[in-house]
Amino acid sequence: MDETHQPLPEVRQPLVTRTLIEWRTLAVLGGPILIAQIAQMANGVIDTVMAGHASARDLAAVGIGSSLWMPLFLFFMGLLGALQPIISGYNGSRTLEKIMPATWQGLYLAAAGSVIMILLLTNVHPVLALLNLERDTAGITQGYLDAFAWGVPAMLMMTALRGLTDGLGHTRVIMAFSVLSTLINLPLNYIFIYGKFGLPAMGGVGCGWATSLSNGIAAVALLVYLNRSHAYRRFHLLADWAKPELAGLIYILKLGVPIGFTIFVEASMFSVIALFLAPLGPVVVAGHQIALNVVSLLFMLPLSIGMALTLRVSFLIGAGAPDTARLISRSSLILAAATALVFAVLLWVFSEGIAALYTGEIEVQQVTIRLLLFAALFQIADVIQVTCISALRGYKDTRIPMFIMLFSFWGVGLPLGYLLTFTDVLWPAMGAAGFWVGLTGGLMSASILLGWRLFRYAPKELEHK
Repeated sequence: MDETHQPLPEVRQPLVTRTLIEWRTLAVLGGPILIAQIAQMANGVIDTVMAGHASARDLAAVGIGSSLWMPLFLFFMGLLGALQPIISGYNGSRTLEKIMPATWQGLYLAAAGSVIMILLLTNVHPVLALLNLERDTAGITQGYLDAFAWGVPAMLMMTALRGLTDGLGHTRVIMAFSVLSTLINLPLNYIFIYGKFGLPAMGGVGCGWATSLSNGIAAVALLVYLNRSHAYRRFHLLADWAKPELAGLIYILKLGVPIGFTIFVEASMFSVIALFLAPLGPVVVAGHQIALNVVSLLFMLPLSIGMALTLRVSFLIGAGAPDTARLISRSSLILAAATALVFAVLLWVFSEGIAALYTGEIEVQQVTIRLLLFAALFQIADVIQVTCISALRGYKDTRIPMFIMLFSFWGVGLPLGYLLTFTDVLWPAMGAAGFWVGLTGGLMSASILLGWRLFRYAPKELEHK
């Protein structure tokens, strides 16, 4: 087993030394995860910018198509994300013979998820009809999704194989192939969207083909790497093939469905808020979207640390080191809080400059600046909750956190935001800022409840027993 990325703890060292060593381990694991996340976000930015240069209709179609496939992908990404703590736990407990059977069960679930996604994305005509899109835009949207669907199997297969590579502590692998996918997507977009090298200009539809091909090439390259890499000789996909096993599938689903549902609930809430804000006018909506984009970019760092924390906690529990798992879980809250405070100060101090980077319209800038001040508080609560829920996922505790997030988002955040935005019940109507206050309240609720759960939670048994 490669212990370079996931070292066994040394309990005889002083507490501060152990804590700093664990933080360094999180940095080693989380750095490549951060780059992979940024590369994946860059794909969306590239698609948006290049489709926008084709025409406003193509931009709208790609945007609508993305809003349809993204929630589905996020759900399956969360479901398959259960493989990371599972395999990391097997890695820690030295039960390496369980790793490839678990990987194969994940691949079977990825295949089933691909079928579901393809069927849904290639039959969205009823949804497009409900949106009352003009005929040309609806046609481009469906064409984009039809093309995008060809790359879904590759995308979900890479997500499942990430459970193997990240679970073994090799987070640089997916980083490398995520960057490769982005580098391929850029020229393919140029060729297919604008019609180069003798091909017809496809506009937004070409964006779907470029994404599918870039995902497919990256997936094939990943398979070749896993087949030939010395580090994966004992984890060979073909030589260690495992047939579908009901118990293994259920185990992944039991852990993964709550994760996928939690991510889906969070993503859907932001979509609902955007719909609620639409009547307030394009200036308010634009300012809200800019503030949300800024916060999403900053969130990549704590999210990456959280994903690394999940890997580390599950590894330590598997290795029979619950005290060190508890140490890193709790001390990471200090790291998270410090990160959040830095980001909050940056948002507070540089709000005017940030707004000016996104738009030259003074009215939109004013809305953005106001919302960024609320976003600074939102950021603190968001970072703490993602740290708590990531640690709990490392303990393979996903069901109760799912209910906590559901209550906090839909029971606290959204109702409170609606009341503050549109009514004078609690406070004079605040406009879009009301939803940011509501979101912050929901995240504070999640932080408190998840923190309580984390500090009281103890695994019933260690994996190696």
